[in-house]
Amino acid sequence: MLEIDVRGLSCPIPVVKTKHAIENNPDNQIIVLLDSEVSKENVLRLADSMGYEAKTEQVANEYRLSLTPGSKK
Repeated sequence: MLEIDVRGLSCPIPVVKTKHAIENNPDNQIIVLLDSEVSKENVLRLADSMGYEAKTEQVANEYRLSLTPGSKK
């Protein structure tokens, strides 16, 4: 499992960092920590397009996305 923290970063940086993590760790679960609704939605779209299943947890104004390689890969 890999965790990346993109809190405080503006798009497209969270998407770019998540894509880089997915490409370099294709078989691992990736946890993404975010603090922006827009970034969350963009990372979820990326994950879906790359065949990853995503689970979202929200605590206050922050999000924790668990991205797991799925069958669409």
